[in-house]
Amino acid sequence: MTTKRTVFFISDGTGITAESLGHSLLSQFEGVEWIKQRIPFINTREKALEAIQRIEAVAERDGCCPIVFTTLVDEEISTLLEEAPALCLNFFKTFVAPIEAEINIKSNHTVGRTHGRTDSSDYKNRIEAINYTLAHDDGITDRDLSQADVILVGVSRCGKTPTSLYLAMQYGVKAANFPLIPEDFDRGMLPGTLKEHKAKLFGLTIQPERLAQIREERRPNSKYASLANCRAEVSDAEKMMRREGIHWLDSSTKSIEEISTTVLQEIRLDSKASF
Repeated sequence: MTTKRTVFFISDGTGITAESLGHSLLSQFEGVEWIKQRIPFINTREKALEAIQRIEAVAERDGCCPIVFTTLVDEEISTLLEEAPALCLNFFKTFVAPIEAEINIKSNHTVGRTHGRTDSSDYKNRIEAINYTLAHDDGITDRDLSQADVILVGVSRCGKTPTSLYLAMQYGVKAANFPLIPEDFDRGMLPGTLKEHKAKLFGLTIQPERLAQIREERRPNSKYASLANCRAEVSDAEKMMRREGIHWLDSSTKSIEEISTTVLQEIRLDSKASF
């Protein structure tokens, strides 16, 4: 039987960090259905008390203690939350104290610092990257490709767009993407506009069966979505990428995070990425 447990992600900011780290830990436990609740912007005593009330209500409803992941910086608020009937795991308390001891420097305990750097160059880089990526999605334009950090290529619906946007949003990478289409395969060569930027190309492929399922949702009962057509396109695209010496990977069973990490490593963008 599947066990159901409630988990809270509580932060003085957006809660994204707590949720990301919490998900990584929870993924190690099979057979558990996690009922997730995010409570962001807990930066006052009053808000902390409201969060505690929610936790108490869930504990009473479920008959067991919820699990609470927090990135609360304010010591008073964090201590108050620990009085709730829950297993409270504060990432900052776990990791900041040992770092302070090692480098002999006290942290500034600034609330919301992780996601509050709206005037930083990293933030501006990400906004520019997102705008660039949206403008260069699916081969909309070949203008300013010289500004691209990476250009993803592959057949339609193999995961180019979500990967491009993730790279831009998370790492500030300007990612263009171009579909490889039957006309390219008939010519036996890459689109002309991509040749001079070959060093920036990275390919995505996908299992034909998975591609057919995805395309069927978009265009049911079409040649575009047929398994035979998908097999032909995938085969032709992989042959072209091999011939052109383009690094590529199969996106069928990989998450966007895994694909993006591989792209960063292969195109050697790790040092450029804005973490």
